[in-house]
Amino acid sequence: MTKRTPIKFLFMTRPAILATLLISVLFACGPDRVQYTNALKQEMADSKIKRITDVDLVETIDGMGGKVSAVIGKELAAELQKTTNPAERVNLCQLKNLPRTKAIAERYALDIRLLGAADVQNKAFSEKERGILDAYLYNAKQKLAPISNIQKISDTLFVYNVALPADSPICEACFGKQEVPFAVWRLAFSKREVIRRMNSTKKRKQ
Repeated sequence: MTKRTPIKFLFMTRPAILATLLISVLFACGPDRVQYTNALKQEMADSKIKRITDVDLVETIDGMGGKVSAVIGKELAAELQKTTNPAERVNLCQLKNLPRTKAIAERYALDIRLLGAADVQNKAFSEKERGILDAYLYNAKQKLAPISNIQKISDTLFVYNVALPADSPICEACFGKQEVPFAVWRLAFSKREVIRRMNSTKKRKQ
């Protein structure tokens, strides 16, 4: 009968694997050594977050989304007032030439978009998102007060939406005269980036 190798020699524990990887990176040669080391440290830091529920994520995203939408809405409205040039206004409504909005998107790894009534039929968005936009449009027709909404689109993506007030100058400036003034902010949050922010906040409070 063939002698079998004990199982304990075939498997490594997770701490042992991480330690081996870290040692390998530290002693690796080449200009990318520091980059790999930092990347591994970040992976290890992320893995320390043991339990963050969807409720935790939604609460954090709701707070961030409210603050971000207020800031970018103020910047866009202010810049639109400075010009009547159609081409310049199109660029602004596409969120170009807005330095603060760009900085926020980069800082929080956000995909920021301004949507209108036509996007209810936009196949680039999931059926779930289009359904939310359709509900916002219905509320606008009923003259209901706009409220924020957060949807879990996938295991890695959450989308924050909030409709602009009907009297916002952004509605007409970006989508023309409509029977029902309508515009919605779409902020797509990466779950991983939100967790990192939550982790950083916890560390500062400790």
